Amino acid sequence: MERQRVSSSNIRSIGYDNSTSTLEVEFVNGRIYQYYNVSELVYSSLMSASSHGQYLAANIVNNFKYKEL
Repeated sequence: MERQRVSSSNIRSIGYDNSTSTLEVEFVNGRIYQYYNVSELVYSSLMSASSHGQYLAANIVNNFKYKEL
């Protein structure tokens, strides 16, 4: 999945696959997580948030199934 680099102290890049509703987040420590059944609206909100890390923690981490790659 292709990811876009973002300006964040904790997140390096974020990608989204519309066909599978999968969100992929690469952290600055090198870990990569995929979150499943994430709507395009949630992805868009994450990308436009003033703090990607805060949005991720508040709206995604405990609300979607995920896997570390």
